Amino acid sequence: MSRPSAASRLKKSGANTVSSSKKLKVTLVKSIAGRLEAHRACVRGLGLRRQRHSVELPDGPEVRGMIAKVAYLLDVKEV
Repeated sequence: MSRPSAASRLKKSGANTVSSSKKLKVTLVKSIAGRLEAHRACVRGLGLRRQRHSVELPDGPEVRGMIAKVAYLLDVKEV
């Protein structure tokens, strides 16, 4: 059974508006071993260090773009 991507879950939730009070909880669920260097950089830029590590980030276009690039490695929830 296939999981929907993080980006599609965010789109379905109607989270298109940017608000300074909204936060996203981002969790690294797959390893970055063997991934493209640009994807590794995005994961590090999000502040994720290892599998199952979670961080809360402000909801903004910069963060959304990074999440969209590596959505196949992440689990994203609105907080």
